[in-house]
Amino acid sequence: MQTVSILSSTADPLDEVSALTHPGSLLSPEGEIVAPYDLEVTDTPATGFLALSTVQGILNANSATFSPDYVSHRKLHVINGMGVTLGDSIIGLTALFALKRRHPQLDISLYRPARAPRYVQRLYELSAPALGNVVELPVALDALPQDDLKIDIGNHLFWPQFASMPMIDFFLWALGIPPIDVPSDEKRNHWLKSVPLPSWPSDQAGYGLFCPNASTPVRSIPPSLHREMVARLHDDFGLPVVGFAAVDHPHYTDITPLAPDTADFLNWVKHARYLVTSDTAALHIAAGFDVPSTAFFTTIPPAMRARDYADCHAVSVPVPGLAGIQASARPGDLAALERAYQAVLGEQVGPLHRAPRIAT
Repeated sequence: MQTVSILSSTADPLDEVSALTHPGSLLSPEGEIVAPYDLEVTDTPATGFLALSTVQGILNANSATFSPDYVSHRKLHVINGMGVTLGDSIIGLTALFALKRRHPQLDISLYRPARAPRYVQRLYELSAPALGNVVELPVALDALPQDDLKIDIGNHLFWPQFASMPMIDFFLWALGIPPIDVPSDEKRNHWLKSVPLPSWPSDQAGYGLFCPNASTPVRSIPPSLHREMVARLHDDFGLPVVGFAAVDHPHYTDITPLAPDTADFLNWVKHARYLVTSDTAALHIAAGFDVPSTAFFTTIPPAMRARDYADCHAVSVPVPGLAGIQASARPGDLAALERAYQAVLGEQVGPLHRAPRIAT
C-alpha cells in the first residue's frame, strides 16, 4: 500500500462551503477520492475533507500548470472528469480522444461522480469501448498506483479558466495539452461518429430539428417564441420539423417520448438535416455529425462554445446585465431574455435566413 504524502504539512481540511466549491476533487478522512458534486446532491456533510491537489503525485492545472511526459507512460487516471452535464461531457471526451489519438498506448481510466444524471452517465458508457475504463467515485487513493499519471479535473465549473477559455481549450489545457497543438477540425467532436447507435428507420429522414431548452431557462429560447422559430425553420428549408418541446404548429412533431435514452437523442440529432437550438449539448452533437445548425447564445459568447464548428451559424442574443451568469429562472431575467430574442428575430434579415440553405 502506498503512503499518502501531503505536499504541505500545514494543509488543513476545507470548510463546508469551500469543499463544495473547491476547484478540484476531495480526499476524505478515510483516504478516498470524492467528487464534491456527490456530496452536494446527497446532502452529505462536507467536513474533514482535504483538497486532493495537496497530495503528492496528483496533477491539477488550477493549482499548477504541468506538461506530462505522455510518451513514457502507459496508464492515465483522469479524476472527476468531465463534468455532470451532457454538453461539458461531450467536449471533455473530445479532449480525451485528442489525447488518445496522439498517444494510443495510453490506458485511460476515467473516474466519475456516481450521482451524475443517468443520461450523462450513459454517454460515458457509449464512449468507454473506444476510450478506456469508466469508474464511479469514490475510490481509495491507494488503489491508484503511485507511478501512474494522475490528473484531477474535478469541479471544473469553479475553475477561473473555465469561464475565460473556449471549453475545448480548457479541457485540453487541464490535461496538460497546449490547445494550439490541436487543430480546429479535431475539436469538432467527430469521435461521436464511432459511437454504436440503434439502427435508424429508412423512412425517418428529411426533417429539421428544434431543441429550444438548455440546462437553465436563461439560456433557453422563450416558449412564447417557439411557434415562430418552428415556422421559420419550416419555411426556410421546406422540411417538416421535429423537436424536444410542445409546440402548436401543423408541421411540427414533439419527439420527446421517442428519445428515452441518450443514444436515441444522439440519433435524432445525427439524422437531422438542420438544427435550431439553444441547447449546447445538441449543438456539440450536431458538430460531431457535421449537421448544419443555427445556435443561439445568451449569457456566454458564441466563441466559447462554437468557435470550431464550421457548419454552425452562431447567433449572439445579448441580455443586459446577465453576461456570464450560469443559471437563472428569475422572472425579471426571463422577461429581459424574451425582449432580447424579439429584437434578434425582428432584424430585417433574420438569423435563420442567413444560415446556409440545404438541398431538399
